[in-house]
Amino acid sequence: MLTPHDELLCHQLSTTFDHVQQSDLRWTERIVLYGFDTTGSVNVMTGLARYPNRNVIDAYAMITIDDKVAHVVRMSREITGQQDGLGSWQVGPYRYEVVEPLRKVRATLDDNEHGIRLHLDFEGEFPAYEQEPAFFRSRGRVREDARRYYQNGRISGWLEIEGRRIDIDPDSWWFGRDHSWGTRHGGGGGSLSEGEGMQPAELPDGVLYYMGIFQFEDQLVHFAQRETADGDRWHFEGAIQSPIDSAAAPIPILDVRHELEFRDDFRIIKGGRFTAQCADGEDREFTLRRVTNYWPGLAGYDVYRGYGSGLWRGPYWSDGFTADLTDTADLRKVSALSGTLCRVEHQGRIGYGLVEMVFYGRNARYGFAG
Repeated sequence: MLTPHDELLCHQLSTTFDHVQQSDLRWTERIVLYGFDTTGSVNVMTGLARYPNRNVIDAYAMITIDDKVAHVVRMSREITGQQDGLGSWQVGPYRYEVVEPLRKVRATLDDNEHGIRLHLDFEGEFPAYEQEPAFFRSRGRVREDARRYYQNGRISGWLEIEGRRIDIDPDSWWFGRDHSWGTRHGGGGGSLSEGEGMQPAELPDGVLYYMGIFQFEDQLVHFAQRETADGDRWHFEGAIQSPIDSAAAPIPILDVRHELEFRDDFRIIKGGRFTAQCADGEDREFTLRRVTNYWPGLAGYDVYRGYGSGLWRGPYWSDGFTADLTDTADLRKVSALSGTLCRVEHQGRIGYGLVEMVFYGRNARYGFAG
C-alpha cells in the first residue's frame, strides 16, 4: 500500500513504507519527550509509538504536579497509511511534527474531552547522538534488536490542565527526547502477549539497568549500563557531548561506578553518586539529589487501568484520568520502570538530569535478596 512517505527518496528495501521487514509483533517505533521545571513543581512526559505489525499507533500526554498527582491522556488508532504527513503524525487531537530534522520538533495536544492540552516546541542545544546497538537473543530467538538516539535542548510552550494554564519558562526547564525503533522487550509494548501457549520468558535472578543524562551549561553527560545480580556488566554506553554547533568531538566514557541511595517504598533512587571514568584520563564524579519523578507505566508502558501501549482498541480510542501518586499500592502496578529527575553537582557546578532505572530481583552490591 502506498503512503505519503513513499514520496521520499529514502527507500532501503524494494517495497513500500507501510510495513517493516519482519512480522514480530514487538516491533515498535517510539518517540518520547520528557522534562521538568527544575523547582520540581511540574514535569511532563509525552510521545507516540507505532506498531506496524499490530496496525496500531498510539500517543499519550502525562503532566505531574507537585509529585502528588499525574494527569494522563492516552489515545490509540489504527494505522491507515493516509492520516500522516511526511514529517508529522497524528492520533486524534495529538500531533507530533519534525520542524527541522535533528534540531527542532513540536508536540501538541488540542482540545479534547479529557481536559488536558499542551504545546511544546523543542530545539536541540546538544547534538542528537546514537545509542550503542542493543542486540540480544534468548533461547535462539531475538529478544531485542533496537536502535535509539537521544537529544537534549530547550523547551518552550505551555501546558493546560482543566483550564489551568502553565506557561513554560525555557530558562528554568530541563528537557530531552529520544527516538527508538526495532524489536523491543519489556515495558512499552515489548512485553505484550503474543498469544496463548507461549513458553515463559527466561528471567535472570536480578537485573539493574540505569541510564543517566546530566546537562550542564557546556556539556551533556550520558551513560547507560545493564548489570547482572552480581554486578557483571553486559551492556554499556557513555559519552560527554558538547553543544550542537561547537564541532567538538565527544569524550567517550569507559566505565561508570555507582553509590546509590534508594527510597524506602521502591527500588528507585533518592540520591547518590556516579563516577565516570573517561577516555581523556579524568574521573568525573556526579552527586545527585532527587527533585521529582514521573511514572511511564501510567502512560502505557505497563498495562494500567485496562490499557497498555500497543494494545488494539479499534479505529480510535482514548481515555483520561488522574493518578494519586501518594497511593503506594497503586504505584506498585507501574513501578518496574522509573524516571527520576535530579539536581546534579559536579566540581561545584550545578546541573539537572534524568536517571531512568529498572531494578528487580537479587542484587549483591546493595544487599537485596530478591
